[in-house]
Amino acid sequence: MNRFALLALGLVLSTCAQAAQRPNILWIFSEDLSPFMGCYDDPINRGHTPSIDSLAGEGVLFKRVFVPAPVCSACRSAIITGVMQTTTGTHQHRSGRFTNGEVVPERLQIHLPAEMKTIPELMRESGYFTFNSGKDDYNFHYDRRKLYSVGSAPDYRAGMNGWQGNRAHHNMSITKDTWNARPDKNQPWFGQIEIKGGKANAKHVRPGEKLGKNDVPLPPYFPDTPGLQASWTMHYNAARGADARVEEIVAQLQSDGELENTIVFFFSDHGSNHSLRHKQFCYEGGVHVPLVIKGNHPGLAAGTVREELVSGLDISATTLAMAGVDLPDYLDGRDLFASDYQPRQHVISARDRCDYTIDRIRTVRTDRFRYIRNYYPERPMLQPQYRDNKVEVKDLKRLRDAGKLTDYQREHWFGVRPEEELYDIANDPHQIHNLADDPKFHAELLKHRTILEGWIRETDDQGQYPESVEQLRATYDLWKDRAIFRDADVNPEYDQFRSVKSQ
Repeated sequence: MNRFALLALGLVLSTCAQAAQRPNILWIFSEDLSPFMGCYDDPINRGHTPSIDSLAGEGVLFKRVFVPAPVCSACRSAIITGVMQTTTGTHQHRSGRFTNGEVVPERLQIHLPAEMKTIPELMRESGYFTFNSGKDDYNFHYDRRKLYSVGSAPDYRAGMNGWQGNRAHHNMSITKDTWNARPDKNQPWFGQIEIKGGKANAKHVRPGEKLGKNDVPLPPYFPDTPGLQASWTMHYNAARGADARVEEIVAQLQSDGELENTIVFFFSDHGSNHSLRHKQFCYEGGVHVPLVIKGNHPGLAAGTVREELVSGLDISATTLAMAGVDLPDYLDGRDLFASDYQPRQHVISARDRCDYTIDRIRTVRTDRFRYIRNYYPERPMLQPQYRDNKVEVKDLKRLRDAGKLTDYQREHWFGVRPEEELYDIANDPHQIHNLADDPKFHAELLKHRTILEGWIRETDDQGQYPESVEQLRATYDLWKDRAIFRDADVNPEYDQFRSVKSQ
């Protein structure tokens, strides 16, 4: 064998050895889960989330992580790209597509910039096997085969291109089409496993662990009703159920001999879906999520607790860095373990249209304060929304009509919202006392307002611009036959279609 052949062989062997040494990376990507866990000092669930607590004890626990959006599709669109959804135009919930199994017409498709690639695409290009056993829920048009090495094709209606769009069919399994599906068992892998988290209710709670309906005190922004109490308690049970699912996944990694070389990320797309004011809203309960990272990496010293402000977008950047992938310069996230890492001074989150409910809310979280800007203050917190038939909303409306809400509850849920809200999180964790009009906090108000306005200009926040008539029409057509939409005093933006017979 000549020296050139030997050189080539050496290069191949070196590359293979390097690939074998690269860590596997798993995202346990929960839905709708607030950090109601023992490792987050939650008094109700202390001692009842042992698997998540164990991950934290063996790795790094991040106490103050805030996602880009308090609703799934907008947040997942941001995390899978590492870029704010308001920059890529994926900020409107379930936009750029239909949710009835059809690929959105080409004229309504949202495309990422040509130079932008998703995290799984970048991982594949660097030699990783990729999979997603769970939802995609991305608000942009894509070819799923470019993201994931394995997985079932979406089941679209006849005549549609089944690989295009974002309505993927998944098996929701941790033993099929995950790490075991890769042909070369020495190839490193990157995968996403969805757990239902807050949407799992109490289904996965271990025997004897389920909380009773009156075991959890309600926060003061809720009146005390059986319906609201049951909903609030349900999320604590959901955290216990999520813990049982994490236990199963870690056990499967161990059984398959994958755990030792796998870095596990555990996090959620946003906060509780069981309680109003959390999911879809920009208070702490909507955007504060758990994040635990555990594995064999120089920065993952067991038992480390980090208190700095972290964005959910930092998960994206950190994942690429741990895999040895060069970070694209368009990323909004930061490598949490970089040698030149600088903690954030603030984190911004955004809420826009959710389902058919049109709203625009922006928030800035700094070390001590949360600032919220409401761009539609005349539309109450309980403007028509997907929860209208749920007991939580019915209870609030019933008590309002009976005059049994407190002054705060009545104004908060049904009154005109303040244009600006400012809360001292350290002294007011429930965010009840709005300091925006308090002269003593005027400097803080100006500081946070300036941060937000600067960010809007610098990023060209796409929420500044109204949705196109065609996109609004697509949203209207999707919901128009549902009683929850037809009978409600839904946003006036849809009036232009109500007077025209559907085509």
